[in-house]
Formats: sequence, structure tokens, C-alpha cells
Amino acid sequence: MRKADETMKTIKSDRSWLGFGKVALLVAAAMLVSLAAESAWAKTAKEINTNVNACLERFYKQVKGGKELAGKAKGMLVMPGVIKAGLIVGGEYGEGALRVGSKTVSYYNLAAGSVGLQIGGEAKDFVILFMTDESLKQFQASKGWEVGVDGNVALVNIGGGERIDFTKMKDPIIGFVFDVKGLMADISLKGAKFTKITPP
Repeated sequence: MRKADETMKTIKSDRSWLGFGKVALLVAAAMLVSLAAESAWAKTAKEINTNVNACLERFYKQVKGGKELAGKAKGMLVMPGVIKAGLIVGGEYGEGALRVGSKTVSYYNLAAGSVGLQIGGEAKDFVILFMTDESLKQFQASKGWEVGVDGNVALVNIGGGERIDFTKMKDPIIGFVFDVKGLMADISLKGAKFTKITPP
């Protein structure tokens, strides 16, 4: 009976180690996928700035009064071409730059899960304006700034080329989400997280 008990214990122990091994392999695989995704999406600083410039041209063209408002902002975060990331299940990803006084001061990526940002499969542009020194400083001081947690963004979704009366807007942070057709409605940025990066 002792031998039988010892044999059963050995079998259970082996099964436990097999289970632990499977978990370890899954964790390792997840880490490899994460690294692969980061490598695949990473852009150089020059590429990001080129895309940011093009994004701002689209923004000024599509949003009447947008250039004047941007001129009053203490800083603006520009995220061009945010798309659904194939390696991030149900999520979106993009890379952009924070500009202060028309100059890039730092770079950020955007990651959002399926619960928060819902923008479909096509590329979208994001422009977030920090209208006060305090809101800009809080964003820059954060290691990972999440909409709805670290700050709220007042989204502007008036389309059709209509001019927006920005004089009535007193929000410290104002955001725009648009594509080739113009500003988008029914968009939520809640859950979108912006993290500072150092591109090559």
C-alpha cells in the first residue's frame, strides 16, 4: 500500500509540474508576442514627426477654427493614424508626439482595450489640446495617463465643415477624433492610455 501511495504522489507531483510548465510556456509566449508587437509598431522620431505634421494639416483643414484654438493651447498631443492592432486583441494602437510652442518635446504611444476606445478598423487621427498649464503639467508628470482616470477629455464631434464657437468651451482638455471624412461622432476615449516612449 505504501508503494501504491508513493506512486500516486509521484504521479500527482508530475502532473503539477506539467501544469506549471504549461503556465510558464503560456507566460513566455505572451511576453514574446508583446515584444514582437512593440517591435513591429515602433517608428523612428523622424517618422513620427512627419506623420504628426501631416495630421495637423488635415486637422486645420477639416476643423474650422481648429488652428486658432490650437494656437491658444499650452500644448497639444497629436496621434496620427491610430489603428486596430492585430496583436492586441480588441485594442487600438498608435504613436505620436506632444508639442509645446509648435516644437516636439516628447513622444507617446496610445493603447486602448475593447472596453474603452471603439474606433473600428480604419485609421483615425487624434488631436488633444491642453488649454491650461496645470492640465499640461499633470499629463507630462504622469507615467501612464489614462482618460477618465487621470483626466477627462471634452470631445468635439461637430462635423460637416461647420465652424465651432470655441469661445464657449472652458474645458482644460479638448479632444478631436477625425478621419478623411471629418470629425467623428459617438466616440469614447475613456480607457485610452498614453505612455511616454523614446523612439529610435
